[in-house]
Amino acid sequence: MPFVTRVLKSPFFAAVVFLVFFALAWALRSGLIQKDTAQIQANLTDEVHALANNLEREFAVQAGALGRMAERMKNGAYPSKQIWQSDASTYLNDFGIYQAIEWIDREFIIRWLEPAGENQAVLGYNVAFNEQRRQALEHSAATGKPDISGIIDLRQGPKGIVTYHPVGQGSDNNGFIAGVFKMQVLAKQLLTTRIIDQFQVEILQGSDPSYALNTSGDINTAFRATMPVNIPLLDWRLALSPTNDWVANQRSQWPRITFISVIVMGVLASLTILLGQVTFKRTHSLLRTRLELERQVDERVAVQVDLERLESTDTLTGLANRRFFMEDLSHTLNIADRQLRQVALVMIDLDRFQVLNDTLGHQFGDELLIKVSERLNDLSSETVLVAYSGGDEFMICQQQMDDIDDVIHLLGEIKQCFAEPFEAQGQVHQITATMGVAVYPQSGHDADTLMRNADIALYRAKDQGRNTYQFYTEGMQEKEMMRLELDKDLSEALANDEFVLHYQPQLDLDTGEINNVEALIRWQHPTRGLLSPVEFIPLAEESGRITEIGRWVVLAACRQLARWKGTACEHLRIAVNLSGRELEDATLVDHVRDTLAAENIAPHMLELELTEEIFIQNIAQNRSQLTQLHQLGTRLAIDDFGVGYSSLGYLRDFPVDLLKIDRSFITNVTERHDDAVITRAVINLAHNLGIQVVAEGVETEDQLHFLQAHRCNLVQGYLISRPVPGPVLERAIREDSLFTGLQVTSEL
Repeated sequence: MPFVTRVLKSPFFAAVVFLVFFALAWALRSGLIQKDTAQIQANLTDEVHALANNLEREFAVQAGALGRMAERMKNGAYPSKQIWQSDASTYLNDFGIYQAIEWIDREFIIRWLEPAGENQAVLGYNVAFNEQRRQALEHSAATGKPDISGIIDLRQGPKGIVTYHPVGQGSDNNGFIAGVFKMQVLAKQLLTTRIIDQFQVEILQGSDPSYALNTSGDINTAFRATMPVNIPLLDWRLALSPTNDWVANQRSQWPRITFISVIVMGVLASLTILLGQVTFKRTHSLLRTRLELERQVDERVAVQVDLERLESTDTLTGLANRRFFMEDLSHTLNIADRQLRQVALVMIDLDRFQVLNDTLGHQFGDELLIKVSERLNDLSSETVLVAYSGGDEFMICQQQMDDIDDVIHLLGEIKQCFAEPFEAQGQVHQITATMGVAVYPQSGHDADTLMRNADIALYRAKDQGRNTYQFYTEGMQEKEMMRLELDKDLSEALANDEFVLHYQPQLDLDTGEINNVEALIRWQHPTRGLLSPVEFIPLAEESGRITEIGRWVVLAACRQLARWKGTACEHLRIAVNLSGRELEDATLVDHVRDTLAAENIAPHMLELELTEEIFIQNIAQNRSQLTQLHQLGTRLAIDDFGVGYSSLGYLRDFPVDLLKIDRSFITNVTERHDDAVITRAVINLAHNLGIQVVAEGVETEDQLHFLQAHRCNLVQGYLISRPVPGPVLERAIREDSLFTGLQVTSEL
């Protein structure tokens, strides 16, 4: 340890560290340069290989063309020079690579040529100008195989190549059809401008240079690639040497970047060591100060990192935020437009989340959102992006889809995420989700339109009962506009006194009398006529106006009770429905008390109905509210019993006076054994707990007689009466014109 300490304190230690980094940087740079050089050579080899293949292919095409012309001449297709020149002119125009096409007689003299012009001087020229050429041409005439001159000095110009195709063979030989190519023209036809500008191209005959292009360019002599050219009768090799510009463009910057980076790291490491040596000599007080400064710097760096992350990530869920999602969606749609692919956008809304969040607190809501995010994030992949939009909404983009089955599969995976209950703050809740789907390009061509239409589809799915999904279709836009217009009108309905109450009587099976009615709200819309609750109550719940409407219903019911005093209806009790939001209102009890007092109504004349689901949400708070209402003297009823969260526990814990069996059990109670068993069990259970029972949806006398036989207390339904306005009900009670088919027995 003392030795190590002395080394660390040595003034040369930082220099040694820097030298180590320098050596490492040099070694890495050398290795990368060597790898880079090998890659450049490989690229050059690919270039020369492609060029050789192109040259072979073009020569084969030209040879075939001349061979066909020679065959035509052999077969007598050219009875005159003019016909031959016309055909040769056509070949020249079609291929564009020949300098001239010639017919050479059996004595090797050029007799015909096309075009004349600058080639006129070669007419009558003997192409067997030396012994080697004579022997080659005689062999070609004897065998019928083509001959190629190789690169020679042309009589009508610079260097070129002449290919000879014999017209017949042996004794039938009638000379040759020859194609003359100037090397400069041949190069321009076969080589691209890029090749000519960026490389020196050499044709080697054997090992000797025969022709070269771009000899004046800035050639890099360190690189060269050769490739044999497979052309019959020619021993050619193609050599390619790049220009310095091409090599520079091929060079990678990584060797330089790596070298500089490691050197910088070495400098930083050396400076760090020097700083450490200086710091080591400081007093303990200065050390504490330095540590505090470092802590502050780390905090600032962390804050900066968090700020950068916030730009694209939601802080609560860790998912992509709305801004990032929309930018990515726009980019995805651009790609999909070019690739002619479809894209699916899924909007997800958590059912009942707002109720749970308001009832159990925002901390519970936040923890639940995190749990949902974790499950949805498992769906993320290279083609699926999951994001949090805010509130209780999530967004998923399926970036590549071939058909609608891909989206259906994704929707199934999303529903599977909600199959198991969620646990948050020690409480377990079953959460479902409603989804709206918009598909590009059918449902919109840009991100904003696609998002708006997915949202419209989501609202349509909510209207269908939640825990489902809906694809956007044509016509939804119009329906959404109508929904928004209705929502706007709803905000003015209370002020304009457009709501009315209709009343549905409840028949007492023990006495055959009508002593109770249920108040059901209707909206007398100025242009759409009388609207049922199903058309506007969901809108009121979404907008938060349900609490104001609920207060109005209580007030209207109490005023109706006041108007009935001294009439044939003064004995009637009115039941009104309370929503979950009303029950969460801390001023609910005071409002009911003050309204009863203002209208001078006895509390027992007012009955408050709540669904099972509302009863069990936030049990502690609901028990307190309901206990106060019960102590006030109002009656409490459970509506739609049996379809939701039926439990014996809350029947025992809550001050319930009345239980209403849901109409779904009554509809087939005389036909389905299980519905009959359930109905009898509910009646017996309620009676054993001292609770009265009302059966909803009674429409036939058989249903009525069944319920009477099993001691149900009250029935309600179209058999007794539809919901009617107050004056109509008063007249029916006064005239005793409601259902009178009940047989009351003393046994009951």
